[in-house]
Amino acid sequence: MRFVSSLLGLILAAVTQPLAGQEERSRIFASEPSKYAVTVYRDPERSVGERMDRDMPKGYAMISETRTVTLPPGRSTIMFEGVAEGMVAVSAIVSGLPGGTIEKNRNADLLSPAALVDRTLGNRVTITRLNPGTGVSESETAIVRTRADGGLVLQTRDGYEAVRCSGLSEKLTFASVPRELSARPIFNIDTFSETGGKFEVVLTYLSWGFDWEANYVAHLGEGDRDGSFDTQLMSWLTVLNDNGQSFPDAELMVVAGQISIESYFEELATAPRARGLRLTCYPLGGTARGSPIYGDGLPRPEASPLEGFNGDVIVVTGRRVSRQNLESPVPVSAISEEAMAREEQLADLKLYRVPRPVTVSSNGMKQIAFLSRDHVSTRWFYDAECDPMERFERSDEKNDLEYAQIRLFTENKREFGLGVSLPLGILNAFEMSSAGPQLVAETQLRDYPVGQQIELPLGSSAKVFSVCGYQESAPPGVHASRWTKVRVVLANANDTPAQVRVDFGYPDEWEVRAHGFVPHVKNGKLVVHVEVPANGRFERDWLIRRPKAYLIDPK
Repeated sequence: MRFVSSLLGLILAAVTQPLAGQEERSRIFASEPSKYAVTVYRDPERSVGERMDRDMPKGYAMISETRTVTLPPGRSTIMFEGVAEGMVAVSAIVSGLPGGTIEKNRNADLLSPAALVDRTLGNRVTITRLNPGTGVSESETAIVRTRADGGLVLQTRDGYEAVRCSGLSEKLTFASVPRELSARPIFNIDTFSETGGKFEVVLTYLSWGFDWEANYVAHLGEGDRDGSFDTQLMSWLTVLNDNGQSFPDAELMVVAGQISIESYFEELATAPRARGLRLTCYPLGGTARGSPIYGDGLPRPEASPLEGFNGDVIVVTGRRVSRQNLESPVPVSAISEEAMAREEQLADLKLYRVPRPVTVSSNGMKQIAFLSRDHVSTRWFYDAECDPMERFERSDEKNDLEYAQIRLFTENKREFGLGVSLPLGILNAFEMSSAGPQLVAETQLRDYPVGQQIELPLGSSAKVFSVCGYQESAPPGVHASRWTKVRVVLANANDTPAQVRVDFGYPDEWEVRAHGFVPHVKNGKLVVHVEVPANGRFERDWLIRRPKAYLIDPK
């Protein structure tokens, strides 16, 4: 008898222990975020000259959400509803929980007809259909017996039947929607708390589908006698959010600089799906009759123009805005320093922090000013290429004149009116005319740290020209290391002196003797810097040859 009692006790213990272990955890929904922090990083593969892809941004953001959660004692699952659809779930960190994170998952489904059917498998729904005999809609209870992956089968009092395969008008009504099935993306974690309680937690994760770039607007001023002039510079941070979620009143930051990224975030951030319910029972029509065509097939008449509409621009303000107001430029200094993003050091990177909360809207862009300078000391600079292998012919000098390349030159120093880091972006340059500001050039900026010289190419000059070529019987390099005479001619039609840099190519290919001038290497090229007087001409004979190292056979 004692043996039987002991055996029954062991059996009961073996049965009840797994049942206790399989007890369903509590599902707890965290509150809506009370605070957001969004730090946007630009596309790590975007180089100078490439624009931000507004349709498929390839940057990313680090998002922090502050929420409140009330936990029961024991193990529970916390649901974070409304995270970014581009969330990289493996990057998520939750701080503030007493028991830490045991397991984390991301729901693959959004609220949709197919997901609703799958979550109702084995449960009751109401099917309503039209009675063809009476013309009255009738409803009855049915049980969902299949998943929504091709066809839907219900069990009714008359047996099993496929939905929408009878040719009658039918619809399904669900008593409720499972709480964990949401129209917004959900991220969940498992945690443990001995006593339970209310906690403030911070969910931090990386998200795909963001990007940013800098946009610069430069108003070029009138030139002085020495050729310098003041430039008004206004700069904006353009932030793009391609996700379907907004982040209201967020602390917004952007990071400039090159970051090493090993992971492919686009693959790790597969967005949750909203699956449709597609029920295919039999084809419409037949092979003999073909498929039915809906509508009469006649072309629709064109919409008539609205009465009084003259094709002018529509301004949605309730009144017409005068053309003068539309064209008048906003002063560069109209934005206060307190409202601009502020630069901070972040290791070898630059962080720009917006001083006030802003809303990062879903599927939208936002611009925040981060730089305004009224007096940036700038000047024009010209590049003239000299090809020593071209022969100089005096008779063809006028025909051989080439346009010099014009550059906007300044230095990123306080004494030049700057002294701040300039992140990669686009610059639009304007000059004042009798008709107002006119766009004269658009160019690209790389990242410029403080202290560097800034040279921005703006195209070909219409007032500075050059011609260059050898004057002897053979081009340089033919007679080994012998010096060959080349003639350099520069013409300046400006009313101010022109600073011209004559480019001879790579320093490992040529040596130059320029009497009275010092050849030097700039941006990897061997150059000679000269000043051409206003409405004047510069003409010199210099010597050039191949370096000895160039003539040595590498074998």
